[in-house]
Formats: sequence, C-alpha cells, structure tokens
Amino acid sequence: MVTHPARRMVASAVVTVALVAVMLLVPDGVRVYATHMMGALRAPGEAAFVAGHRGDRATAPENTMPAFEAAFASGLEFVETDVQLTADGVPVLMHDDTVDRTTDGRGAVADLTVDEIRALDAGSWYSGDFAGVQVPLLDEFLSALADARKKALLELKGYWEPDDIRVVVDQIYRHGVQNRVVFASFHLTTVTHLAQVAPAIPRVIIKRDLPKDPVALAEYYDAIAILTTPTSLSADPDAVERMHEAGIGVLVYTLNSEKRWSAALDFGVDGIVTDTPSSLDGWIARTAPGT
Repeated sequence: MVTHPARRMVASAVVTVALVAVMLLVPDGVRVYATHMMGALRAPGEAAFVAGHRGDRATAPENTMPAFEAAFASGLEFVETDVQLTADGVPVLMHDDTVDRTTDGRGAVADLTVDEIRALDAGSWYSGDFAGVQVPLLDEFLSALADARKKALLELKGYWEPDDIRVVVDQIYRHGVQNRVVFASFHLTTVTHLAQVAPAIPRVIIKRDLPKDPVALAEYYDAIAILTTPTSLSADPDAVERMHEAGIGVLVYTLNSEKRWSAALDFGVDGIVTDTPSSLDGWIARTAPGT
C-alpha cells in the first residue's frame, strides 16, 4: 500500500509523540525514549539501522568479545546478542541451549557452572587465530558497551523468572547503559516479567510469523517493536504501515544479502539484524536516497 506523502508526514508526527509518551510513562522515573533507540520510524526505501547479529560474525566467532569489539569499532548503531544463565545463575552470552556447536565442550548452558563454561575454548571452531577465546560474561559485554557508546539488543533466551531478570537488570544499571539497551524475547511470559521488573527498558517481541493483529500484540505487552522475518511481512504487506501508524517499530532478521536488504527497506522496516553488519552498513550508505 502506498501512503500519500502528507498522510505519511502526519502519521510520522503522531508516531513520534506516541512513542515518547509511552516511554515517559514509566513508574521508576527513568526517562527512556523509543525514538532515541530506533530513530524516527521509517518510510519505504529509507535507511534502517543495522544490528550486528551476535556481534560481527563475518570477522570473528559469534558471541565472543572479538566479534563484539569488531562491531563496536564499526559504524554500526546496534549489536545483538543472546543471554542465558549458567547453573549457578551467572548471565553469559550464548545462542544455543548447549555449548556443543561453538565450544570444545558439551552440555547444556543451564547445567554448567560459570567456571566450567569459562574454561571452554569458544574460538577454535571458527579459526585457529581465535583459539582460547572464552564465552563472554554479560558483565564483560556491558563494560565494553559502556565504553563503545553503542546500543544493544539483548535477547533473553527461553523463559525467565523475575528474579533471574533482576540479575541482568542490576548489571545493566551498574554499567550505566540502561538508556542504550533494548530487551527482546520470543517468550511472551518473559516479556511480561520484563515489563514488571524493568518497565523503563524497552522491550521487543520476536515473532517468526506475525499474528493477524501485530498491533494488538505489541500494545498488549507494551512492546516498542516486533522483530520478525521478511516472509511474514510478505504475507501481510500492510503490516508495517499499520504498526507504524500505531507507533510500533518493525525489525527483521537475519538478512545477509543485498537482495534481501533491498526488499526489507522496500517494506519500510526500521532495523535489520545481519551476520554481515559492516557490509550492510556500507551498502546502505552507498544506496541511501540522496547519496
């Protein structure tokens, strides 16, 4: 659906006001603006922000400090990563439920202590140049994030109880990055617990397939955006416009080719999660309107 320019300008103004108002009305007094996280919601063809998926996986093993440092050193705005708890309750960064694929160890993250996980080699599988690289602590990542002045999309893997979320939130506030972090989760009960424990930190719902009414879903859980797939947007071409009119952002994952990047921008998405963030960032800079 093509939106008349005047209508789009009015809708954009309404969206900005709505986003600011929603994020200001938080009970703990911390002022977090969704527009500061994602910028103004995009029109079709406009440049989206880029998020490095598990760091910059094109240059270093995923979810390791070298991958995050490469992303932090680039022009990227966001870095995405995955948070899980060890058996002794320490947040570490790992995508899979087990350590089998990306380390020299075996077993579920939730069954291993932090000392056991930190003893693993998380780099040799990628390249000998990264032999001995450790699975990072969330605390390490947040320290680097504070120095980098970037933003982070933290996906909490699986189901999280409020007390477990507080461990993560305490670390975020200790490093002073609460205004540069967005939580994300597939698990809607976890999203509910996030709203209870940390209402001032924005939340994103991850849905591989959009529901019939994504606006209602986001509004019910007080999420600032939905992270979904281009396939789900193709099945509902008007979804982005409806969500933007309601002040809800639209993010897509995980796109690694210029063809897919171009198709995503045609929808007017606000952010793209990619394994090749430096390439996407450069492509957007070269092809953005007016360049």
